[in-house]
Amino acid sequence: MSILLTGPIENNPVSGIRPTQQVTIRLTSRANVNSVTVSIQGYALSTTRTLYVNEVISIAPNEAVTKNYFADLDAFEFVFVTAPESVDEVGISVWGKQSSGQLVDAHRVVEHEKTVHNN
Repeated sequence: MSILLTGPIENNPVSGIRPTQQVTIRLTSRANVNSVTVSIQGYALSTTRTLYVNEVISIAPNEAVTKNYFADLDAFEFVFVTAPESVDEVGISVWGKQSSGQLVDAHRVVEHEKTVHNN
């Protein structure tokens, strides 16, 4: 399996409001024939690491999928697991958003910024 990590994303309040209240994850398949399966795990980070998102997504060839998750947390991290042969066939981006939908530049992780672990 291949594991892609955002790493911990700090989201401490500024003037009483956290910069990010929602995370949008965009998954795209570059596969021409077979679907790609991605496991999404989201963790709330405080004194402990608590799983709060656990979802498996199947993406058809050349399909794009958008998922939105709660992120009004002090810190969070997302982990994506896919088959090793699929890692080059899937694009993943993570976008922090304010409650108004405005993007939070500091809380965006695009494809080339993720850490990849192959097991």
